[in-house]
Amino acid sequence: MIGLNAANVGSGCDGNFEHQNSTHMETLEDFYRQKFNQDMPALARQSAHFNVFNMESCTGPGKRPVQYSRRDYYKISLLRGHNRYHYADKTMEVNGPTLIFFNPQVPYTFDHIGGDNTGYFCIFKDEFFTEKMRGGLSELPMFALGGKPSYVLNEAQEAQVAHIFEKMVHEVNSDYAYKSDLLRNYVMELIHNALKMEPSTTLVQNQDANLRITNVFKELLERQFPIENQQQQFSMRSPKDFANQLAVHVNHLNKAIKTVTGKTTTQHIAERLTSEAKALLKHTNWNVSEIGYTLGFEDPSHFNNFFKKQVAITPSAFRMA
Repeated sequence: MIGLNAANVGSGCDGNFEHQNSTHMETLEDFYRQKFNQDMPALARQSAHFNVFNMESCTGPGKRPVQYSRRDYYKISLLRGHNRYHYADKTMEVNGPTLIFFNPQVPYTFDHIGGDNTGYFCIFKDEFFTEKMRGGLSELPMFALGGKPSYVLNEAQEAQVAHIFEKMVHEVNSDYAYKSDLLRNYVMELIHNALKMEPSTTLVQNQDANLRITNVFKELLERQFPIENQQQQFSMRSPKDFANQLAVHVNHLNKAIKTVTGKTTTQHIAERLTSEAKALLKHTNWNVSEIGYTLGFEDPSHFNNFFKKQVAITPSAFRMA
């Protein structure tokens, strides 16, 4: 259930990918392939995955910056020095040791500005906890959508948090049969230490926030396509659906997308739905009602009205043209 052995701990960090772009969702497969230049190890393929690393080999001259994207795993980091990090549409600047919690729902990146550039991070899948704890990680304040995930540490708190990470490193490399339980306890120690603190709240202006949130919106939209069978159904059909996934207010999402693209969120959704509807009408033998259903229209007449408004002819007429 645990990750790599001692030879791999502390060698590399997530996000330093030559070909990654801002709309790519980083998977654990990406993480290990790019860091170790090999396929994902067998242990890492297990759903209840956990591993821990240090930051030293991730930073410095010649290292590519961490890309702004969502991951399909959780991450807890101890960052030292002067850093600026971006999550969803927010940007926060912290100077000093900081404990930061990242969840799979919210895209993030960080920039090191100066000072000490050391620390630790651990990564794990939701399944590492789901069988062992009541509720879910997403219910905790630091992992909740719209929550505040960073906690500035004083000297004593930093020493305590660093010691927990050091125990993780030791345990990951041990042969102890019950180390998974110990590692879960160490993660919960980090969480409870944070819950006793006040989260950092100093936000700073960042001109790229609108572009980042727009790119991730587009990635979320595109991820729902193509529709390949009638059991699939387009589910996020409103701006509010996307805003909830991105942990931002719908008005802020709408403003950011309009600023960057000149189009409304609703226009982007409608255009992508129309494009997929045209492809399904031309390249499948599904009837119009079935196509409408896969695109999220429960009532065939609503799909007909939508399509006609976008294309100026009915779906049936388009299919025969």
